Amino acid sequence: MLEAFKKGVALVCVLMQMVGCAVSDNADGTDSTGTSAETSTASSTSASADTKTEGVTLSNPNATEEAKILYDYICDTYHNGIISGQQESTWMGSDQYEFDYIYEVTGKYSAIRGLDYMNDDFDGVNERAKDWHERGGIVTICWHCDCDFSGSWSECMNTEIEDWDKALTEDTEEYETLIAGMDKAAEALKELQEEGIPVLWRPFHELDGGWFWWSKGGVENFKKLWQIMYDRYTNYHGLNNLIWVCGFSGNGRKYENWYPGDEYVDIAGADSYSDGANNRLYELVTEVVPDSMPVCFHECGRIPTVEQLREDSTDWVWFMTWHTE
Repeated sequence: MLEAFKKGVALVCVLMQMVGCAVSDNADGTDSTGTSAETSTASSTSASADTKTEGVTLSNPNATEEAKILYDYICDTYHNGIISGQQESTWMGSDQYEFDYIYEVTGKYSAIRGLDYMNDDFDGVNERAKDWHERGGIVTICWHCDCDFSGSWSECMNTEIEDWDKALTEDTEEYETLIAGMDKAAEALKELQEEGIPVLWRPFHELDGGWFWWSKGGVENFKKLWQIMYDRYTNYHGLNNLIWVCGFSGNGRKYENWYPGDEYVDIAGADSYSDGANNRLYELVTEVVPDSMPVCFHECGRIPTVEQLREDSTDWVWFMTWHTE
C-alpha cells in the first residue's frame, strides 16, 4: 500500500507540472504561465471554461491509484482545455521521429505519446512507454494486428475471422486461438502495471469503419469481442491499470449501434484525417455516451486550431495526431 501511495503521489506531481506549465486561455495557444514544461497540454478551447466533470468513476472498480489519478486529471481537463498528443511512427527510421521535430520547433513535447503493439513489438513499446511515463508523460496504446493478433496494418486490413460464432463461443478451438492471441498484449500490459504505469488502452480502433477485421463481423459480434477482451483483461488477468478508450471512425454513422456499453468504456472518441475541429463527430459521440464521460479526438491528421475549436465549442479532451509529414 505504501508503494502504491508513493507512486500515486509521484504521478500527481508530474501531472500538476503538466497542468501548471501548459494550460492556457491565450488565443494564440501560448503558455500563459511563461514557463517551459517538457510535456504539455494545449490551450483551453471551450466557451464553457472553468467547468468540471463531476462524479465520474472508472468502469473497473479495482482500478489502480495511478489509473484513478490519471482519469481524474483527464476529467478535470475536459471542458477546460485540450491535452496534446502524438502517435509515433517507428518505421520512419527513429522512434523519436516526430517528437524530435516537435521539440525543436516548440521547445516542448506532447503530453500523450501514442504507441502500437503491431508486429508483436511488446518489448519495444513497453520500453518507450516506461521512458515516457518517467518523464511525466501519458501513455496510450493501440494494436494493429491480424485476426490471430499478429502482424501489422496490412494484416489488420486483409484478414477476417471465418466463423464468428465459434470464435466467440467458449470451449471451441477457434475461441482458444482468439484468446491465446489476445493474451499476448495482456502479458505486456501486466509489465506496465507492475511499474505503476496507467495506460489509455485503445483496442479495436475505428471500430465501426468496416475496414479492420474486428468490424467485418458486424455490430453484435464486435460488441461481444470488445466485452470478451474487457472481461479477460480485467477479471482474468487483473489488469487494473487500463483506462478503456472506445475509438469510433470518421464515418459518423450509427455510433450508437457499435457502442460496447458504459460498463466497458471509460473514454470515447472519434478520429478524422479531415482538417478542422470536426465538430460533427464530436457531437455524434456525445449523443452516445453519458454527459460525464470525456470525449477525445483519438487520432487525427492535422491539429485543429484554437479558433476552429472555439468556433463550435468543440470540446475534445485531447487530440492525437498521426502523420509522417
